[in-house]
Amino acid sequence: MTGESPFPHWTCPAGEIRGWQDCAVLRATGIRYARAGRYEQPVDEPAATDVIDATHWSPACPQPVAPLLEKLLNRPLGDLVQDEDCLRLSLTLPADLEPGEAVPVIVWIHGGSYTWGAGDAPIFDPAHFVAEQRIIVASVTYRLGVFSYLGVDERPANLGLLDQLSALRWVQANIAAFGGDPGNVTVFGQSAGADAVAHLMIAQGSQGLFHRAVIASAPFGSSGRRDEMYARMAVTAATLPHDAPTADLVEHQARIGASARGFGLRSAVPFGVRFGRAPLPPEAEARAAWRQAATRVPILIGWTSRDGAMFTVPIPALERIAPWPIVGPTAVEVAVRAVTRLVFSAPATAFARRHQRAGGRGYRYELSWGPADNPYRATHTYDMALMFPAETWWDAALIAGATREEILAAGRPVRRMLADFVRTGTVDVRDERGLRVRPLA
Repeated sequence: MTGESPFPHWTCPAGEIRGWQDCAVLRATGIRYARAGRYEQPVDEPAATDVIDATHWSPACPQPVAPLLEKLLNRPLGDLVQDEDCLRLSLTLPADLEPGEAVPVIVWIHGGSYTWGAGDAPIFDPAHFVAEQRIIVASVTYRLGVFSYLGVDERPANLGLLDQLSALRWVQANIAAFGGDPGNVTVFGQSAGADAVAHLMIAQGSQGLFHRAVIASAPFGSSGRRDEMYARMAVTAATLPHDAPTADLVEHQARIGASARGFGLRSAVPFGVRFGRAPLPPEAEARAAWRQAATRVPILIGWTSRDGAMFTVPIPALERIAPWPIVGPTAVEVAVRAVTRLVFSAPATAFARRHQRAGGRGYRYELSWGPADNPYRATHTYDMALMFPAETWWDAALIAGATREEILAAGRPVRRMLADFVRTGTVDVRDERGLRVRPLA
């Protein structure tokens, strides 16, 4: 980093980058890592000839409003603009890095059912984590939904996964100039982002781009055996012209997703990665590929004890009976536990066991903290409030009943677990404040 200007500057292979200071962290935001037209594969961004102004947040990929998330997460996208030209990443690093210091790096892949979210969404702000744990976070924004994961006719599938690989290449080439260690990069995702991380482990061209993987609440129970479902979705998608206005594509996305109904848990997350399309192997070869990756990539894999609450508590039938004494709460809890087990904990446990039996190392965790009277306690996305505590969380209905101080305190062992794994690949085996950590088995 160079001084003299009120804005921090860095010179790296991508060019000269001008960022900004934000209290205890430095930011370099909205950096373009690739370019792509609609339905085109990303092309890595060449070195810039002018100074790169990295003082604005990355735009989000266009997406429909998610009413439940808006209700529970308190304007989760904040004031981010939405634009198809969204292949950007943002860096957050400690403001007190010493010259020559090389700290571990996290590449953050956000979740959102492959249809929602953004790397710079306020609910994923890593500033507190970065300042507390002295780690660099690169937050990646990538293409979603109809813009990325359908693969109809001449439109490639897995464009979001290819975007993420391009972002990882950018990090490898440039992060040393920011005080990051390119030899210690962890890719970390939650929900659909965790599913993406698991598939990056077996993606062609991913070797050497990252060294550890954190897989948080991956919806593995909704993945696999999707070709027939995609074929039905393709029929609906075929009615949209290639050059349809962005708003029309966003509006039509719900109809495409609805055409996947009838495929069980898979239809709950209709958009997603597709085996047998670049950069992924055929589905029949995926398990062998994960076994081969096991010895290269240690994993930290986990879930929340009531991951399913976000998806079951709002079901109208359960909402009606929830106030009934004894019967109501029992029925709700049975549904929550069943969805958690089927979609999250059981398939994640199977993933962890396969990894361990193939010679892989790592840990599994379960997070159960939450206010006792909150029906969404310890549900899906709860861990984000603890790992990435930010002002937007303090008034979020998802964690109602918990004070700011309680959230920060409960998240401290979670953030330490994550940072320890990123730094060394090892984690203390312990039970602490609703966090249970165990070696893979």
